[in-house]
Amino acid sequence: MASNSNVVFGDEENQLSGGTNRVQPCSSTPRKNTIDDDGKKQNFLSLSQRLGIQDFFCLDVWRASMGELLGSAVLVFMLDTIVISTFESDTKMPNLIMSILIAVVITILLLAVVPVSGGHINPVISFSAALVGIISMSRAIIYIVAQCLGAVLGALALRAVVSSSIEDTFSLGGCTVTIIAPGPNGPVTVGLETAQALWLEIFCTFVFLFASIWMAYDHRQAKALGHVTVLSIVGVVLGLLVFISTTVTAKKGYAGAGINPARCLGPALIRGGHLWDGHWIFWVGPTIGCVAFYVYTKIIPPKHFLAEYGFKHDFVGVVKALSNV
Repeated sequence: MASNSNVVFGDEENQLSGGTNRVQPCSSTPRKNTIDDDGKKQNFLSLSQRLGIQDFFCLDVWRASMGELLGSAVLVFMLDTIVISTFESDTKMPNLIMSILIAVVITILLLAVVPVSGGHINPVISFSAALVGIISMSRAIIYIVAQCLGAVLGALALRAVVSSSIEDTFSLGGCTVTIIAPGPNGPVTVGLETAQALWLEIFCTFVFLFASIWMAYDHRQAKALGHVTVLSIVGVVLGLLVFISTTVTAKKGYAGAGINPARCLGPALIRGGHLWDGHWIFWVGPTIGCVAFYVYTKIIPPKHFLAEYGFKHDFVGVVKALSNV
């Protein structure tokens, strides 16, 4: 689809210079275009085509998912190391330093993984891209599984290099809503209320998509700004959201908005314990945020965001195809 060749967070076929697809198609069967020569929509795509079922049997997709796996592993290792080291250091505002370092690390990793898989390394981006139709839901599932496996590997690597006391004190750098802390009359639970943490996840996920990922999805902005600028903005926005969520709450025990369910899952599986308390928030909140962002993309004027062409994997198109089965 030529019209979205400049979308940043597409699949690996759209990330190469000049929009040239160097990765060969999954099948020898020619791909059907969703737009005819007059630029009009074509609605002959089947449900399996809209869902991208063929991606499950495409070696190139699985090879691309290795970029997501390794990128997520490095992401978890680096981010959790940053969380531990900044709070261990004697600084007045560790969350500010942590946010700046997170922005830098995320930008570098995105630049490294974009040519391989599209550079998601976050279920939020993969799921949102699938809803919008930039990638298929099948590819999103493969990517998300790879991201979760990578997060587990990253958490294992971190556990191998830190002491047991650091692991216990900082919960392996994982996502926490509450922790058990010593009190005057014995251990007490401190942290953020469930409703507050859930709303923060929803709001931060939506802001993340609206303020940065939107530029990557929009072919006009992606082309005008360039990959480096767009991915730098993504990193900066994530860093700002981490800083805001940890500052505005100022609650001991709350690690801030996750905005990446895989990053939260890795330490939870390896460390366990209280990391599972409220863990569902780091999945449900981003999911709601992604759906809200998708609804927004359907509300805006039809001339914006490639809406006059549409993406063949768009969720509404999938539902329509399902209704015709």
